[in-house]
Amino acid sequence: MMKRLLPKAALALTLLLSAGCETISYYGQAARGHWDVVSRQRPSEKIIQADNTDDELRRRLHLVEEARQFAAAHLGLKPGRHYTRYADLERDAVVYNVFAAPEFSLEPKRWWYPLIGRQSYRGFFGKNEAITYAKSLQAEGLDVYVGGVDAYSTLGWFRDPVLNTWIDDADEEIVALVFHELTHQLVYVADDTKFNEAYATAVEIAGVRLWLRGKNDPDALARWDAKQTRREEFTQIVKTTRARLKALYQQTLPPEDMRQLKAAEITALQQQINELRERWQTPKAFASWTTKPVNNARLNTVSTYHDLVPSFLALLDQHHGDFPKFHAAVKRLGKRSKEQRGAILETLVASSN
Repeated sequence: MMKRLLPKAALALTLLLSAGCETISYYGQAARGHWDVVSRQRPSEKIIQADNTDDELRRRLHLVEEARQFAAAHLGLKPGRHYTRYADLERDAVVYNVFAAPEFSLEPKRWWYPLIGRQSYRGFFGKNEAITYAKSLQAEGLDVYVGGVDAYSTLGWFRDPVLNTWIDDADEEIVALVFHELTHQLVYVADDTKFNEAYATAVEIAGVRLWLRGKNDPDALARWDAKQTRREEFTQIVKTTRARLKALYQQTLPPEDMRQLKAAEITALQQQINELRERWQTPKAFASWTTKPVNNARLNTVSTYHDLVPSFLALLDQHHGDFPKFHAAVKRLGKRSKEQRGAILETLVASSN
């Protein structure tokens, strides 16, 4: 579910020398990691023209260029020179994110970063560094989740490249990622991860749908819509589980009793996911949610990316699919207080329903 990342790594170059040693160490690894990504980049056009380039990589780089042009022509986005260079990182994720939350609370731990404010995750370019940090948080009694990330946006500070971590995805997913990350560069609201991620996710969903319609590929469009329906169903049962856990955590119970009831809720969630997969006849869908640990931190990753998506889709529909007007409305929303934004978005999805 989690394939996107805001630019903690790139903006780490603005580290504050007055910060503590731990903070300086963190920004140091972020600066080194981002520089490694930059140093590996080559112009996509040169790779396409090279005789020894794999035909499938050449086709996919052409697809990225098609997505860039479509984003500019039809989605009101500004590709600039983003995604015109390619880098092979020789690993399966560009960054590894650490999420954390208290054992009996769904309130995520947040970290502060220069220029972009507080975010609900900590990103590391090294997997071992992320795991080591996660273990230190676990030692404090927190629920922790570590997830690999395919791409991150630098919000226009640098030219974002095409990466090997996502170039082998399905065509629709490649196009979706380009739309998603370009959206982050258009509107970004400090200290509101849920707003930013849901906005970009809504643009990718509607944008890919429009792109597939333009290609006159009804089968691919049907697959894309079916995938969104599955994601909505999955998100809904996670949302229900989070609501039940929130009610549980408000009770006054001995810790051991609380743990048993929490475990029962998570087991019930995993059973529901298995039932969904069986009904969908897609055994690989959300498989890790039934084979790997689930806790408050991991549940929050779904909330971050998807809770507000229906509201943004409703706002786009309110503007009759006019993306420039939609983006302008989002910019106006971003200037309001977080509480006002939340109230308006709740009203939007309620009226849509």
